[in-house]
Amino acid sequence: MDGVILAAGQGTRMRPLTKPRPKPLLPVAGKPLCAHVLDACAEVVDRYVLVTSYRGNLIRETFDDAYRGTPITYIEQDAPQGTADAVGAVSNVVHDEFIVLNGDVVIDPELPNSLAATPGTAIASTPVENPTSYGVLSTDGDTLAAIFEKPADPPTNLANVGAYAFEPSIFDAISDTSKSDRGEYEITDSIRRELERGTSISVVEYTGHWLDVGRPWELLTANEMLLSMQETTIRGTVADSATITGAVVIEPGATVSDGCYLEGPIYIQTGAEVGPNAHIRGATHIGSNVHIGHAVEIKNSIIAENSAVPHLSYVGDSVLGQSVNLGAGSQIANLRHDQETIEMTVKGDRIDTGKRKLGAVIGDGAKTAINSSLYPGVKLGVGAETLPGEEIKHDRD
Repeated sequence: MDGVILAAGQGTRMRPLTKPRPKPLLPVAGKPLCAHVLDACAEVVDRYVLVTSYRGNLIRETFDDAYRGTPITYIEQDAPQGTADAVGAVSNVVHDEFIVLNGDVVIDPELPNSLAATPGTAIASTPVENPTSYGVLSTDGDTLAAIFEKPADPPTNLANVGAYAFEPSIFDAISDTSKSDRGEYEITDSIRRELERGTSISVVEYTGHWLDVGRPWELLTANEMLLSMQETTIRGTVADSATITGAVVIEPGATVSDGCYLEGPIYIQTGAEVGPNAHIRGATHIGSNVHIGHAVEIKNSIIAENSAVPHLSYVGDSVLGQSVNLGAGSQIANLRHDQETIEMTVKGDRIDTGKRKLGAVIGDGAKTAINSSLYPGVKLGVGAETLPGEEIKHDRD
């Protein structure tokens, strides 16, 4: 069975992290986000078909022609126009039943396994507390009766997960699908076409992990979810005086020096150097060739490859892109004194993240000077810089 993975979007809500790379390649729990989706499909997929567009060359360079022995076929979209357009793009290479998943979600293997085991066309659902925020499925027994987009009066609490099993007949339905009010070809409209033609569509209920990773703080949530499933594996070099508790993975070629205190879940990739006397805690990803120096504390954060937090700094609930450098004494605040939840600017709008603890989002190549202070929820753009002792209260490009 083919596993079609949709990985063509620009991920603009995740900026500045997605300015240099597509969202499916953002790092979480030791590997790109998309790799976790591929892992979840591994038991049921004979071939991956990755639909790419924005900086698709980077996805090809990352995964090449196979992932863990399973071949990959790439389909490049010149101008993506919605999920139906993305699924329809594979029609020339997919000729049998296939499953469809997004390349920027957190799921368990149970989901693709259940879809693959269901004959014919199927759509995955999960019960949610507030279905008005989702596409909602109406059912007739175990089959789909209708789909409603964010209804004010939902007929059920079953949200559309955005994962499907299709037969090739879906391509005809996609050809007959018109653009939505958003100006895109929606796969849910194509599914409605199938229903109108009398196609029986099974509803597969799923209750495992499910997170659509769209905004920077959701990347931290994804990291936490995925790290919660890992077990301790130490193959790097750890000093005798270092203390390790919880589930910690240290890849070969990584080094943890004297006096370090690691409280998992933590993932440390090849070539990373931690310490001496560093404290890392919470759900934290330390990328390859990252340097965490003396008296640095990292809490519940993602530090992408080739970045450096050399000494005397605090990084909490934050995401640092590639090749970021924090000057000595840089501090990232992650809590408001009034105890209110933290807002972040997304595509020009101030959004309440719902989080009481959230630090900074820092783009690739950004640098802070010594003793810089960053307020909760601020962003530093790609290549942005600060002055010595400067307080950063607002986003800086």
